[in-house]
Amino acid sequence: MLQLACPWCGVRDEAEFRYRGDATVRRPDPSAADAARQFYEYVYLRDNPMGPHDELWLHSGGCRSWFKVRRNTRTHDIVGSARIDEELGETAK
Repeated sequence: MLQLACPWCGVRDEAEFRYRGDATVRRPDPSAADAARQFYEYVYLRDNPMGPHDELWLHSGGCRSWFKVRRNTRTHDIVGSARIDEELGETAK
């Protein structure tokens, strides 16, 4: 079982959390000239990275706050975590 570090509550078991998606994907601008193509790519064309990857998680069994986690998708090691408004730097815990 994974151990995730909520920025507000500390380290807890994975059972208290819900994975909510890729933290690196940005919704396209609907007023762009090629908005339909960009939206198609946003919804259907996703990378499946191997190695450290930034993800969004919700502490659903605790403080109900959203935060970012950097997880190695190959080993499932948690590299770091941070609040949504913070950068996930190399020193994130």
